[in-house]
Amino acid sequence: MTRRILLNIFLASFLILSSWLSYIPNALAMGGQQPPLNEPAPLFTLPTNTGDGEVSLQDYRGQWVVLYFYPKDFTSGCTLEARRFQQDLAQYQDRNAQILGVSADDVDSHAEFCDSEGLKFPLLADTTGEISKAYGSWYGFVSARHTYLIDPDGILRDIFLGVMPAVHSEEVLARLDELEAA
Repeated sequence: MTRRILLNIFLASFLILSSWLSYIPNALAMGGQQPPLNEPAPLFTLPTNTGDGEVSLQDYRGQWVVLYFYPKDFTSGCTLEARRFQQDLAQYQDRNAQILGVSADDVDSHAEFCDSEGLKFPLLADTTGEISKAYGSWYGFVSARHTYLIDPDGILRDIFLGVMPAVHSEEVLARLDELEAA
């Protein structure tokens, strides 16, 4: 087998194992200590493939932010999750919510991924893992599949661990509705 095939097998096995392990309760979440709910979300500024090339959490004050971390562009689960967010993008816009995807991939990979999948929301390049670590979503070389809901005032309102890509966007939309109704 070639080195690339072996690397892909390892990565796929790692992602399957990490998805299974992320069902562990929040206090024991893989990826690190989770930021506290109902407190200001960790601030960030990261390079992106859209706009002026940089996105900050503060850019979205006054809007809900769906900050989702994912392992790798062009992998099956990550592609499915991104497609579902894109499919539901108008519903997020109706709820005054911005979707931001974060992985350790670089800006060029994100640009290719967005072009390939028709994604109309920013993907952020956390190549050092610094922001993934701040959110407790770092596995040493890739981001974990976690999502954070941040309210229009910058307060972290909910955390999703153990995300199932096929239904995750629906879960997030339902939770946004609950939070907005509260």
